[in-house]
This record gives sequence, C-alpha cells and structure tokens, in this order.
Amino acid sequence: MSLLFSPLVLRDVTLRNRAVVAPMCQYSAQHGLANDWHFVHLGRFAIGGFGLVILEATGITAEGRISYGDLGLWTDAQIAPLRHIVDFLHAEGAAAGIQLAHAGRKASTPIAWRNGFDETEAEKPAVAFESWTPVAPSAVIHSDKHPGYTTPRAMTEADIAATVQAFADAARRADQAGFDVVEIHAAHGYLINQFLSPIANQRTDRYGGSRDNRMRFALEVVDAVRAVWPAGKPLFVRISATDGSEGGWGIEDSIVLAKELEARGVDAVHCSSGGFDGYGLKPGPLYQVPLAKAVREAGIKTIAVGLIDDPRDAETILATGEADLVALARGALEDPNWAIHAHHVLDGGEYSLWPIQARERIRGKDRVLGIRQKQD
Repeated sequence: MSLLFSPLVLRDVTLRNRAVVAPMCQYSAQHGLANDWHFVHLGRFAIGGFGLVILEATGITAEGRISYGDLGLWTDAQIAPLRHIVDFLHAEGAAAGIQLAHAGRKASTPIAWRNGFDETEAEKPAVAFESWTPVAPSAVIHSDKHPGYTTPRAMTEADIAATVQAFADAARRADQAGFDVVEIHAAHGYLINQFLSPIANQRTDRYGGSRDNRMRFALEVVDAVRAVWPAGKPLFVRISATDGSEGGWGIEDSIVLAKELEARGVDAVHCSSGGFDGYGLKPGPLYQVPLAKAVREAGIKTIAVGLIDDPRDAETILATGEADLVALARGALEDPNWAIHAHHVLDGGEYSLWPIQARERIRGKDRVLGIRQKQD
C-alpha cells in the first residue's frame, strides 16, 4: 500500500489516509450558520475518499470574520448545523476538522465574487449583510493598493485576552459539534499572523517588538485551546512559514515557533505562505513543499499544501520525509474524487475508497473498458 493511503494515528484519532482537504472559504453563510451549500460542498470530499476534511476559516467572533458570509462558532446556535456536516463526514469514513480563525485587519471585506460592497439596500437583509471596523495589533490598514480594506482599531490588552478566550470557547463548541481536529489559523496575514509579523505589528508593549513578544499572542491562543480541547484529539496550527515579503516573518522564525508549538501539544503544522503586500514567492507546482520540510526538521509533523496535483508527487513528499500529510484546496474543488483517483494511480485496481453505492458499478464499468484492473 502507498504511504498516501496508509492510515495515520494522531493521538486517539486515526485518519484512513493522509490526503487532506485544506480549508476553503465559501462566503455563503448567514450570521455564521452553516447551510445546505456547506453540507454538499464538504460532504462530497468525504465521498471522494479524503482522510481529513477541514472546514473553512470559521470566525471565533463576529468581528473576526473575513466577510459577513463566513462561518462562525461564537455562539451555541452555530453548533447544530456543523454537527450535521460532521456526522455525514464520519459516516463516509472521513475525519472532520475545523479551522478557527480571526481575520484581524483583513476582516469586514467584500464577498470575493462581488464588485466590492455592491449590495443594494433591498438586497442587504436577504444576504445578512454586515460591515464593521476591524481590530488588529496596530491601527495600520492591510493595504492601500487594493480596495475593500478598512483601517483597524488597535487592540488593547483586554481585547487580546478576550480574543484568546474566544478561541478557547470556539474550540469547546467544536468539540460539542463532534470535530476530530481543530486547526488554529495563524497564516495568510490574518490576526495571529499580524501579531507574528513586523509588517503588521508595530506595538511597543509585551505583544510587540522582539520575536518572543510577537509570538506571545499565538502561544497564548494555543495554550488556551489545548487546555479545553480534549487530550485525545489532535491540534493543528496553520502558519505562513514565510510572509514572502520584505521585512516580514521568515522560515527561520517559523522553525523557532514550531518548536514552541510542539512543546505546547500541537500535533502538526500546516505550512502555507504569504498574506501581506509584496509577496515574492512564485506559485507553481509543489512550491511550498520546502517550507513543510524545513519546519518538519524542527521536530514536528507537517502538512504540505500548495498546487500539489499529481498523486506521485504527493507520495514522494511523504516517502522523502518532507511532510506527514498532503493537502489540496483548489485541486479538490476541481476533482472532489481526487483521493479515489489517486488511490487507483498509486495502488492499482483498488476500489475500497469508492462509496458502497458506487463501488461495484465503477468496478464493472472499468472491467468492461479494461482499465484500472489488477494484474495477476
């Protein structure tokens, strides 16, 4: 059996394979509540054979959402719709993860496919439109080159403490919803990344200045979440292993952070990049894999992500010790059955990942066509 389709045990959770669906914002919720779109969108990945499906960046506060269309987990009313999704993922053999997030100064931005804030007054109630002033480490706008951003209010230490508590409260709700994995979002220029990076963090108190001070908020969030998240359930952190921008957070910083995360009970680091103006990495196949490899050398499991499409590349990443899991986002959107198809490529004539409702029909079709059959 290939490494990609070998089980992986993380604490008391066993993933059926190492193919992960990375979080993808859908901007399709109202008041943070999951709906039929989220159920169908996420359920198809479990049907498609992935081992772990991680839900989109989910706001731990209403003001922490990227947009008014984001999922949320700041109130108990948001638990039941998520549990409905989790139960289906489990029934189809996939583990369920949720990414807990706060967008910081990148909050209250337009829905991705709209032309800015173009909602009419008549339309706003139907889409549950909201806008607000975001909060951030410092009162510095994310970008003046791109429309849609608002100058944030600098957080007080009381704000910081309340946000740490909100992460913990959301983790408790995630457990009540039945999730197997919580992933803390500390990447892509959102709030925790803003504290980590000198690009966004211009504070002069104990949360700014030195790297240790800039890491303080991230580590407080991790400690608070780990304290309430069941000991038998794994905790991930997604980071921008490098901002890829001049004067920003770099891979050497991430290695230091990774050691601290491992010591605090984090089980894997999901290694992405970027999030600020001036991003210098050139996207291409496997372009972020070296980041996962470098962080893994710090002694913690990693998830590689970023334009990984060929199953053979995914297998090589695992076989060469560059990462422990492989995640897809847009690739999974394009082919929700990517994991099933990859299983055929790597393990030949293997139909066990197909749902039982389709398995023998697909096997029969393939037999007639003379494809994907094991050779004696």
